[in-house]
Amino acid sequence: MRTQVCIIGGGPSGLLLSQLLHLNGIDTVVLEQRSRDYVLSRIRAGVLEWGSVEVLRDAKVGARMDAEGFAHDGVYLSAQNQEFHIDFKELTGKQVMIYGQTEVTADLYEAREKLDGVVIHDAQGVTPNDLETDAPYVTYIKDGTEQRIDCDFVAGCDGFHGVSRGCIPTNVLKEFERVYPFGWLGILSQTPPARDELIYAQHERGFALCSMRNANLSRYYLQTPLDDPLEKWTDQKFWDELRKRVPDEVADTIVTGPSIEKSLAPLRSFVAEPMRWGRLFLVGDAAHIVPPTGAKGLNLAVSDVHYLYQGLLQHYGGDDDGLELYSERALARVWKSERFSWSMTTLLHRTPDQSPFDKRIQESELAYLASSRAAQTALAENYIGLPF
Repeated sequence: MRTQVCIIGGGPSGLLLSQLLHLNGIDTVVLEQRSRDYVLSRIRAGVLEWGSVEVLRDAKVGARMDAEGFAHDGVYLSAQNQEFHIDFKELTGKQVMIYGQTEVTADLYEAREKLDGVVIHDAQGVTPNDLETDAPYVTYIKDGTEQRIDCDFVAGCDGFHGVSRGCIPTNVLKEFERVYPFGWLGILSQTPPARDELIYAQHERGFALCSMRNANLSRYYLQTPLDDPLEKWTDQKFWDELRKRVPDEVADTIVTGPSIEKSLAPLRSFVAEPMRWGRLFLVGDAAHIVPPTGAKGLNLAVSDVHYLYQGLLQHYGGDDDGLELYSERALARVWKSERFSWSMTTLLHRTPDQSPFDKRIQESELAYLASSRAAQTALAENYIGLPF
């Protein structure tokens, strides 16, 4: 088989890149290790920057998002049983969209099907080859038989544990990482959200987040130790602890119900440099991970797709500047988003080694944020998304 761009990974970044390129006459093949049902069963982020919203519209997959998503003007932050609102729209003129990553992926699958896009599932043993030449190819095993795809470029959209990043020689690849000493215990429940917008709560017992997917589907998180067994957290124990960490007026109105999904996720910051090697380009989690506090994971993948898609369009138009600058441009935005996600994480979470001084600084930072328009504007600009 021959294609122009072989995309490894059938999650939202791989499907979005495929969709955008297809709309502009560039052939792609997407290889996904898992089944379509498995990909669509993964519960992920639900906050889209406005730039991501516009990219999805450009990819002609924004109709259901615009009809069913919730445009939010801001977020609530709380500490010491007090909360305040940061109004993104008033401060920046822009909003964020609440629309789950699972829904984005479903929309992209539907769009690829309508255009007869090639998405190969259950592709095992995917192996990129000859990436430093002008004739790279990718092999994989399907139904017990090895297959080969010849291509011009390979896009590694296969996540943190995928094969793509490991193709970059160790003497070239640089990795930067910070692992946080806690995790997020999250539940999904068929209950109305606690508020009309997200609530980020800092508390001496630990961080809490009240989020949502739609008018009757809520997503809640608690900061917990990484070694907490999941079975320890019954639904009742979770709801009781959540009420302790949010302001009283919120706790009194939370509607509880049985969880339909429960998981404990570790938090880390991670960046791999460069994001290009030869004819291979890393996209999304293959190159970087952010703690979810800043809602940047999926949005960074979308911005990577934007830079790579634009670079490939320019290449097939006779100009290689976009591809040559891909890694530099993508990493500049990645590191700014890493900084923001790190700052939100350190601002809102308690850590085992915090001194009384550290806690006072944390409290003072939140108090300053509550009273300063300039500080709120800086947070709002980062949250709604820096320009591509």
